[in-house]
Amino acid sequence: MAELKNLEKYAELALKTGVNLQKNQTLMINAPIEGADFTRIVVRKAYELGAKNVHINWADDEISLLKYENAPEEVLTDVPQWHVDKLVSFAKEGAAVLSIRSTNPDLLKDIDAGKVARASKANAEAMKEFRQYTMNDRIPWSIISIPTGDWAQKIFPDQSKEEAMESLWQQIFKIVRVDKEDPVAAWDEHNATLRKAREFLNRKQYKKLVYKAPGTDIELELPKGHIWKGGSAKTEKGTDFNPNMPTEEVFTLPDKYGVNGTVSSTKPLNYGGNLIDGFSLTFENGKVVDFQADQGYETLKHLLDTDEGARRLGEIALVPHESPISQSGLIFYNTLYDENASCHIALGKAYPTSLEGGSQMDDEQLDKHGVNDSLTHVDFMIGSAELDIDGVTADGSTEPVFRKGSWALDFDA
Repeated sequence: MAELKNLEKYAELALKTGVNLQKNQTLMINAPIEGADFTRIVVRKAYELGAKNVHINWADDEISLLKYENAPEEVLTDVPQWHVDKLVSFAKEGAAVLSIRSTNPDLLKDIDAGKVARASKANAEAMKEFRQYTMNDRIPWSIISIPTGDWAQKIFPDQSKEEAMESLWQQIFKIVRVDKEDPVAAWDEHNATLRKAREFLNRKQYKKLVYKAPGTDIELELPKGHIWKGGSAKTEKGTDFNPNMPTEEVFTLPDKYGVNGTVSSTKPLNYGGNLIDGFSLTFENGKVVDFQADQGYETLKHLLDTDEGARRLGEIALVPHESPISQSGLIFYNTLYDENASCHIALGKAYPTSLEGGSQMDDEQLDKHGVNDSLTHVDFMIGSAELDIDGVTADGSTEPVFRKGSWALDFDA
C-alpha cells in the first residue's frame, strides 16, 4: 500500500477539489471492495470535513464476473427499483457523488459481448433519471481511480502484483498532483489554465472544426451557442467541483447532424469489461455508417446498436499531446486516464450544459439545437503527435487550433 501521507492527501483532494464537500452534506461513494482501505480514509476525512452522512455502494469484480457466468440473463437485465430509488433519493437530497473507478480491463473478455451489451443497456435505462442530476450538474460529482491488482498488472505486466500496484500508485499521485506540497492549490492553478483555454474558445465560437491525422479526416460542426467547458464545473447552486480527476481537457458538443468523415482511434478503449482497439468510424450527416476494428469488433457493434443516439457524437474534447498522462508513455486501459492523454470524442449523450440554456431545454428543444441524446456516453481517443485541427470562423476563414498534437492558439492574445 502506498504511503499513508499521500493516501490522505489524495482523499482530501477528492473531497475538497473533486466534489467540494460542504458541511452537513451527504456523500455517496461508489467504490471497489479491493479499495476498502483507501475508501475508509475517504470516509474518515469526509466526516472530519463535516459530512452529515457517508454511504458506500460497493462493487466487486470477481462477484460481477461470477454473476455474468452463472446468473440467467433476466437477472442481468433486471435492475431492481429499490436500487434506482436509493440513488435518486440521494441525488434529490443534494448529495455529493464520488466514484472510484478501477475495473479490470479484461474482466468480461470471455463473456458473450451481446449479453454484456444487453445488461449495460438495461442499467443505462434504469439510471436515466439519476443521470439527469450528474449530466446537468445539479449535484457535485467526481470520478477518481485507485490501483487494483488486475488493472495494475495490465499496465505493468512484468511486475508482481504488489510491485505493479505500487508503480501505479506513484503514477496516479504524480498525474493528479498529489506529489505536490499542496495538491489543492496545484489544482486551483491547473483549473485556471484550463479556464483560460475554454474562455478563449468560447469567444471564438468556431462554426466547425476540421481534424486531419493518419486515418482521420473529419469535419465536426458546432451548434450556435455551444459552450466550451473544462477543469472545474459549477452546480446549479453555484458550488465549484471537478468532475474528473485527472483532467487535461476542454470540451464541448458537436452538432449531432453535422459530422462528416472518418476518424481513427489512437488508444485502446475499455468498454464493458472488454477492449476495443485499432478501430475507425465513418460518419455521414452525423451518423456512423461504417466501422472497422482490429480487436473487439462485436463489442463495438453492440455499443453502436445501443440506441439511435449511440451512432452519433455527444462530445468533442481537446487535449494537448504533451499532457502529463501522455508523457508518462503508458496506456492505462482506463478511459478516465487515457482520455486525458489525448484529444477524444464521445459516442452518445451530450452534456446539455455545453449549450447556452441547454440544461433548461426539453428533449425536443435539445434535438432542434443538434444536442445528441442516448443511453450511453463513451469517450474514445483520437489524438496523437500527428493530429492537426483547424477552426472555421463565422466568416468562413480557417485558422490553426492544433498543430502536431499541440495547441496552435495564443490564449493571452
